[in-house]
Amino acid sequence: MRGTDQQQRTLISYVNLEDRIAEDHPLRKVRQLVDGLLKSMDGEFEQMYSRVGRPSIPPERQLRALLLQIFYSVRSERLLMEQLDYNLLFRWFIGLEIDEPVWNHAVFSKNRERLLNEEVAQKFFSRVNELASGFMSDEHFTVDGTLIEAWAGQKRFQRKDGEGPKDGKQFHGEKRSNETHESKTDPDARLYKKGNGQEAKLSYLGHIVIENRNGLIREVMSTQADGHGEADAALLMAAKIARPGKRITLGADKAYDRKDFVKTVRELGVTPHVAQNNKNRRSAIDQRTTRHEGYRMSLSKRWLVEKAFGWMKQTGGLKKIKLRGIDKVGWLVTYTAAAYNLLRVKTLQEQCA
Repeated sequence: MRGTDQQQRTLISYVNLEDRIAEDHPLRKVRQLVDGLLKSMDGEFEQMYSRVGRPSIPPERQLRALLLQIFYSVRSERLLMEQLDYNLLFRWFIGLEIDEPVWNHAVFSKNRERLLNEEVAQKFFSRVNELASGFMSDEHFTVDGTLIEAWAGQKRFQRKDGEGPKDGKQFHGEKRSNETHESKTDPDARLYKKGNGQEAKLSYLGHIVIENRNGLIREVMSTQADGHGEADAALLMAAKIARPGKRITLGADKAYDRKDFVKTVRELGVTPHVAQNNKNRRSAIDQRTTRHEGYRMSLSKRWLVEKAFGWMKQTGGLKKIKLRGIDKVGWLVTYTAAAYNLLRVKTLQEQCA
């Protein structure tokens, strides 16, 4: 029997929002993990807000909304608010009732800037890693960096002394560098290219250290894009994972095959499993390292760091970041790394169940 195309709208719904979400939906497990993490940060949230004044967006809801924006590749706060207006799954995950009004996108962005900073992002990232500690190796790691395109155009990359065309249109044939030019849109962005023959773009650098057992991100940070950023960040993160009296390994690609880097890493008590670069030069890694089976195993695990970067850039939206300034870029990169680890922990827990 053919159904009736009834146009009359139902004014009242008697179905609970909780019942509309499938029992086996992947976000159910993620929501349980996130609720536990946010509850453990309740005291820290309490210290961040005044006891008087108009109530703001609850920080727990703000952080859940930002996780959804990363998980579902929502490109802007305006589009996220639009989704919240009719997407019941999003409302359930954040904690909004069916008829509860959504926030204005400008209000959401302003509250986000007040709440989220590098300190909060690092605390949330650390809480996620405490949850993931049972799945993490404490001996073998891999480090790498990636280029993150800045939210700034080439036409606004103009001379610092104010000379030259003010509109930035006629820059073809002009020699431009970070010493003489700066972005008027994002002064922290730097003109940078990954290799010879590639296009130079206004960019930042994102850096992560992953553990080699399950590919979980152990350390994360962001820097301005320059020729020393990758090595310097790797040394800072290596110092964080180093353990006195315990030998650990740190894998890396050929870009890290430098005598100063290898020497400093060894002084930290870390064995550098760096891929050899023997092209027209002598590698800083000799047979004392390469003769061991562990060295070959570390090199075979380097794809795990590329997997993490691939997810963070394609799904997490870091391919071209839509925030300006190294501080904002830093917290978003850290928070995206925490989101990646959350999904990995969920998957690993299900595999062990």
